[in-house]
Amino acid sequence: MTALRVVLADDHARMRGRVRDALEQTGCEVCGEGSTAEEAVRLALELRPDVALLDIHMPGSGIQAAGDIVRGAPEVVVVMLTQSAEDDDLFDSLRAGASGYLLKDTDPATLADKLRGVVDGEAAMPPRLVARIMDEFRAPAKRRFGRRSTAAAKLSAREWEVMEMLGQGLSTEEVSRRLFLSATTVRVHVSSVLKKLRVKDRESAFRLLRGE
Repeated sequence: MTALRVVLADDHARMRGRVRDALEQTGCEVCGEGSTAEEAVRLALELRPDVALLDIHMPGSGIQAAGDIVRGAPEVVVVMLTQSAEDDDLFDSLRAGASGYLLKDTDPATLADKLRGVVDGEAAMPPRLVARIMDEFRAPAKRRFGRRSTAAAKLSAREWEVMEMLGQGLSTEEVSRRLFLSATTVRVHVSSVLKKLRVKDRESAFRLLRGE
């Protein structure tokens, strides 16, 4: 079996060492290590590993690093390894392009197999977090707009995403952080939506998208 090449980034040296040992004992090659988001991105772009295994809360944000790696080296599979089971961290990681989300209490003996599974297209996520994703998709209150409306059909996927988040009460700045866009770009999308729907303000757009 060809060794899986992994870039590992975590600002806790002891944890990084434990993960490195677990991976190397199960047939992986840790080809690069970093302690910040900037280092993680640089290593991933230079070394082009099979997997970038990132801590979320390292300096510079592992979620930001995930987005940068996915954009700059889309062939690299990004997996988060974190202590956080918070919904925001989970969903923001997936929006950034992460293909897996593992908690640091994962059995070290199974870590390499989970990474190989992700590379092969399988999901890597604790069952309790999978349940949260299912709940998110099932929650009607969080989906205020009807995709079948004529108005919705006029929007691009990104415009739809921006308007749905704004319709949930998020601010422009919050939407920009979640989607890794500038606040100016979010406003440009909103302006485009208003023009397409031929309305003057966001509330009018929301009403059309809700089918009111």
